[in-house]
Amino acid sequence: MKLYLNDLGLLCAAGNGKSEVLRNLLAGERSGLVFTDQFSPGRMFAVGRVEAELPEIGDDLRYHRCRNNRLLLAALEQIRGTVDRMIARFGRDRIGCVLGTSTSGVRSTELALAEQAESGVLPSEFHYKQQQMGAGADFLAAYLNLGGPAYTLSTACSSSGRALASARRLLRLGLCDAVIVGGADTLCNLTINGFAALESLSSGLCKPFGLHRDGINIGEAVSLFVLSREAGPVELQGIGSTSDAYHFSAPDPEGLAVGQAMQKALQDAGKRPEEIDYLNLHGTATVLNDSMESKAVNALFGADVPASSSKGMTGHTLGAAAALELGFCWLLLNGDDDTGRLIPNINADQIDPKLAALNLVRQGAALKRRINTCQSNSFAFGGNNISIVVGRA
Repeated sequence: MKLYLNDLGLLCAAGNGKSEVLRNLLAGERSGLVFTDQFSPGRMFAVGRVEAELPEIGDDLRYHRCRNNRLLLAALEQIRGTVDRMIARFGRDRIGCVLGTSTSGVRSTELALAEQAESGVLPSEFHYKQQQMGAGADFLAAYLNLGGPAYTLSTACSSSGRALASARRLLRLGLCDAVIVGGADTLCNLTINGFAALESLSSGLCKPFGLHRDGINIGEAVSLFVLSREAGPVELQGIGSTSDAYHFSAPDPEGLAVGQAMQKALQDAGKRPEEIDYLNLHGTATVLNDSMESKAVNALFGADVPASSSKGMTGHTLGAAAALELGFCWLLLNGDDDTGRLIPNINADQIDPKLAALNLVRQGAALKRRINTCQSNSFAFGGNNISIVVGRA
């Protein structure tokens, strides 16, 4: 059974919509990463922020009002035509919604508790539903009046990749005819201060695979696909997942399970390593992750496949990262660029010579032909790994 990613809506620090995001990615634009102490008073960190004016949620769904759901609504508006066509063809009971997130609408809780600390009462517009992990899928299902399965997965930074795997399963089992699938995460105190406590935040702009890399920049983003059996521009060809449980937060330094996830994705897609035209790396810019991933990629692909981390332009968008970066691959495959321009590995630093050799994309580099197949990696706390292969249909 062939499955297709029929449409894409996305917002992130690299832009708000398909054309703007692709243009900024190919240009190596980092202006979306800004320094602020909004989420860590007294400590300035670079974050990837969505600057778009987000749509409002009406009074009939007031309990769903939070920034995370407004991000989802903004992405939905970009794919609404495709969603409406699927609803008209299959019916609302045959459309599912599967999302991934790390923190959902917890930012609303942070703001509500801050107001309660000052006034003694919670704001009237606050509702616990806003911060529940399932809030996003519940909101989209309610907004569209869908009757199909609607749920959310939360496996840290592989969450929205796991959502793709789950959505594919719904279609293969015949439980849905189309699924709105992706992920969203919003900047909040919890993640900024949590990663600061782990000493994982960069003191400046992140440097994926750089000699002087010192941590991540956290970003916010949303990425939504329509996945179905209906022919579309990009085919979902293979998914590979593993869980090594090496450590609560640190990756296995040998990257063995990471390599297995990539290999499983290739096998699922019926592809050989040399058939991958571009590999979007997890590339968090932490010392351990980049070392582990470069070792695993080199062992499977050698130093041949063009590869890059896009996090130097978007920050690490946590639960949304897998769907967002697969969205970047979708953009490369959906275009008519015969030169095959590639997303560069932007880090404003020299590449760490101690890392296993990779073919990291330089700014302005191109494949010199159309890009036909891409692979994207996402790895999470607890060794929860996923790799996805997509191809031009």
